[in-house]
Amino acid sequence: MDRYAVVGNPVGHSLSPRIHAAFAAATGQALRYDALPAPLDGFVATVEDFFRAGGAGLNVTVPFKEQAAAWVDSCTPAAAAAGAVNTIERRADGFRGHNTDGAGLVRDLLDNCQEALAGARVLLIGAGGAARGVLRPVLAEGPERLVVANRSRARAEDMVRDLPVGHVAAVAGLDEALPPFDIVINATAAGLRGDGVAPVSPAAVRGAFCYDLMYAPPGSEGTAFCRWTLDHGARRAVDGLGMLVEQAALAFALWRGVAPETGPVLNALRRGEV
Repeated sequence: MDRYAVVGNPVGHSLSPRIHAAFAAATGQALRYDALPAPLDGFVATVEDFFRAGGAGLNVTVPFKEQAAAWVDSCTPAAAAAGAVNTIERRADGFRGHNTDGAGLVRDLLDNCQEALAGARVLLIGAGGAARGVLRPVLAEGPERLVVANRSRARAEDMVRDLPVGHVAAVAGLDEALPPFDIVINATAAGLRGDGVAPVSPAAVRGAFCYDLMYAPPGSEGTAFCRWTLDHGARRAVDGLGMLVEQAALAFALWRGVAPETGPVLNALRRGEV
């Protein structure tokens, strides 16, 4: 039986084993998928031991996505542009790094949330690895404008500096993200800092569809960011559970050659049945 896993630290809370088990059952695939903890200073050793023991493929979660990009033998253009790998494919010519996060977000927004990116005014909060992973796929959908808001202007400017010709992202500090926006995407790990300080002005989320890349436990009231945006006039707020399912489906199809249906798994997760 082929063995797969998600490697991270921490990783015991991950929903990925449940998601891939559901995909396997629905598509008739025989496989094993585990959560694989790695010490913060032991990513390479953990991954090499996994593949040496016959592992067929890996997902990678925080904080190892950048290390994964450095470890693989080659990267797809999407992974190279993001500087981060969330899926490792074992091939005859070596290990290939993929990043399915951005495509997973776009699929969730368009298919599950029924939100159009084409022609939209989009605010992306953050300039770390998560933001890098989704920036180009979002821009490829043709928003009217995209503003990157980050505490460090220099880091945001560095993120957008090498965008392809024709893709323009304005850069603003967190206090300079001037509305109106149609879609607000939070790509920071905190959402709302422990001191309760909001990531952007309340005016920036008023009337907008707000999306948090982080996801809350199934059956909960959503992330702190989602709750805050609704309290300040967002027309709708969704966490990143759908993105998690969609990026997992892309990895599953890459490894197994079968594209699983995502809707039933996502709905079951929302109901706490998976």
